[in-house]
Amino acid sequence: MPKTGPFEAYHHRYDDWFVRHAATYQSELLAVRTMLPWHGLGLAIGVGTGRFASPLGVQVGIDPTREVLNYAANRGISTVQAIAEALPFSDNSFDYALSVTTICFVDDATTMLSEAYRVLKPGGQLVIGFIDRTSKLGQHYQAHQAENVFYRDATFYSAKEVEQLLVDTGYTELVWVQTLSKVLGETNDIEPLRAGYGRGAFVTVKAYRPCETTT
Repeated sequence: MPKTGPFEAYHHRYDDWFVRHAATYQSELLAVRTMLPWHGLGLAIGVGTGRFASPLGVQVGIDPTREVLNYAANRGISTVQAIAEALPFSDNSFDYALSVTTICFVDDATTMLSEAYRVLKPGGQLVIGFIDRTSKLGQHYQAHQAENVFYRDATFYSAKEVEQLLVDTGYTELVWVQTLSKVLGETNDIEPLRAGYGRGAFVTVKAYRPCETTT
């Protein structure tokens, strides 16, 4: 079942995180922005309160939690209550899809990626942002997982694991950037981006649904 309980009960606290950790948030936002296409119809999978989709111009967002969808709608996003593993859209509906810190909360990451693949048009792009489990921050989150109301039931992935999931689902042309070299609370300025993964806690990957070929 979707891990919605903490977001239902503590939605104010969740949305306020982005204010309290402004430099971290802006660093993550910059990483996602560099990967996201700036044209076409976009879908935010796990839109949350819209803190990424709204400033980046993503028009449509889904989330299983009604409370956070209210924030996203107030930020100008067309919202639908749904889960990532069963997107309520037709095949080939979107030019791109965005998913930030969602993969760690879904019940089935493979099905989530397959559903994103299905609703993307051929040649469409999927952009995923997440905390790398093997990073310093990822290890900190895991060590204190039981104490964190939001991450208590999360499943953290390494960049290599996400890479394999994407390849297995049929995505191609993966491109990576990373940021956040410090643990939460030590980031006081927006951090520069680095290519690849392995040195930053927040990793963003862009992957393509291949264009269909005719024979």
